[in-house]
Amino acid sequence: MTESESEQIKEQFRAALERKNHQHSIHGNAPAGDSKVHHAHGPADHKREFRRKSG
Repeated sequence: MTESESEQIKEQFRAALERKNHQHSIHGNAPAGDSKVHHAHGPADHKREFRRKSG
């Protein structure tokens, strides 16, 4: 393999990596302050009760 072939392969890998990173940045953008997680827990309408074991 000559030096020009290895440089060409390196350039192809760089271009592929750049395309990959660009794709991730497009899909990963969320508006500021907005979370992907909504309503992670059920309603907290009751207080949890703890009882001491007898015996």
